[in-house]
Amino acid sequence: MYKLFITIISLLLFYSCSIEKFIIRQTGTLLDYGAVAIYEETDLILAEQALASNIKLLEGMIKGDPENCHLLMLTTQAIAGYVLGFVEDDAPDRAKKLYLRARDYAARVLVQSDFNLTEENLLLEQYQQNVALLENDDIDALFWAAFSWAGWINLSLDNPQAFVDLPKVEALMNRVLEIDSTYYHGSALLFFGGIWGTKPKMLGGDPEKAKQYFDKNLEITKGNFLLTYVYYAKYYAAKTLQEDLFKKFLNIVKETPEDVLPGEQFLNAIAKKKADFLLSKSEDIF
Repeated sequence: MYKLFITIISLLLFYSCSIEKFIIRQTGTLLDYGAVAIYEETDLILAEQALASNIKLLEGMIKGDPENCHLLMLTTQAIAGYVLGFVEDDAPDRAKKLYLRARDYAARVLVQSDFNLTEENLLLEQYQQNVALLENDDIDALFWAAFSWAGWINLSLDNPQAFVDLPKVEALMNRVLEIDSTYYHGSALLFFGGIWGTKPKMLGGDPEKAKQYFDKNLEITKGNFLLTYVYYAKYYAAKTLQEDLFKKFLNIVKETPEDVLPGEQFLNAIAKKKADFLLSKSEDIF
């Protein structure tokens, strides 16, 4: 009788957990529509509030289904978008913590492809070899992990660890380019444009290489992904002290409608916000 009781309880617990995960996964599918709605949003106050609440909802759901790759990626992208749009320019210390949080959710997806994103006990060559084993299906986690990690590095240039981590992020973004250079509006190209533009020449920086990456991105996106012009202005025009070009790129952003790229109105609205921010800093830059 005791064994029967234990068996019944075990079955009830098993089915209870299964039903709970089923509900979470169905809800996760519904949240895809919410993500689409946010990416189409141009009211940044509304978008900021929605993203903040969605992040906590997603994190709560992950606690109930911790290996759900779909939820992990939705959370990574929500946090990364929130930081990019509303935190990094005004609160860099807070942004650094959130970028690492986003990276670590994507890392949990890559673990399921037997890849340890933040492995510290590997030589760089071995790390690069491991990255090369990641396949086409890994590109979402690969890109968003690298994007978030790069966001932390960009805000941590006074931290020696940033320079230790940078070659790993370069390896990740190189793999994104190998799999699909057009992924997410060619954003890996923007990363390398930023890298070549930011490094001093004595450390291997090359503004002309940066320009090539930005031009390649403009070719892919036809100039409709307005963040390209923001990064072109920040990491090429500003670094080469071309004030007229700097202002030209940022004014293109300001004058172009957000809906020039349907489905990405939110990021184009963010680009406009960042263009205003950079223009307000032009006297300090030049």
